[in-house]
Amino acid sequence: MFGASQYPPAASGKESPQELFESLDRPNALPLPQSHYEYAEWYKSKVQLNYHIDVAGHYYSVPFQLIHEKLDIRLTGTTMEAFHKGVRAAAHVRSHVKGGYTTIPDHMPPSHRFYAEWNPARFIQWAGKTGESTARLVEEILNSRPYPEQGYKTCLGIINLTRNYDPVRVEAAAKRALKFRACSYRSMKSILASGLDRQPDNEEQAVLPGLLPHQNIRGPEYYQ
Repeated sequence: MFGASQYPPAASGKESPQELFESLDRPNALPLPQSHYEYAEWYKSKVQLNYHIDVAGHYYSVPFQLIHEKLDIRLTGTTMEAFHKGVRAAAHVRSHVKGGYTTIPDHMPPSHRFYAEWNPARFIQWAGKTGESTARLVEEILNSRPYPEQGYKTCLGIINLTRNYDPVRVEAAAKRALKFRACSYRSMKSILASGLDRQPDNEEQAVLPGLLPHQNIRGPEYYQ
């Protein structure tokens, strides 16, 4: 049973509403929340091999150690939070860009952070040391990707061709690749391996003997 001291004093009937509030309600009222209520939706999402999760069509990074793990996702109008076993593993400002990526460098494996420090301008400048055509080729490849980062590996491969081939040859191959719209590392490698970079740039001279030049005759680059 409760003791008499545990009950609030009885009102005499003469107190005003304000007095009743101050004596009865205020002492037992809980403090107001520190922030306004914000509607949130909860999902589950599995971490992909690229250490990103798909949340409402946008990809957010989480620590790479969580690859293959299933996370609880709290999504509001302004934020995205990912929880692993009840502990918040990542938080991002929400993005409404469908198919876009939001990445925190600290979430990347050490090997990927190296790429994160690069940018398109750096690749183009680096390729320009080989020649103007090589720089144009790299720029073309970067511009052809939905996100420039997707072309970094290809561009790095092209730039590194100078380790095995003379830069003059790489530049000539890049010029030929641009001419025939063969803008890829595979095409560059094929041009150099087959020696096409050493052939005359004039299309008429590259046509097989005995054949008249014609726009419907396909050169070897068509089949690279």
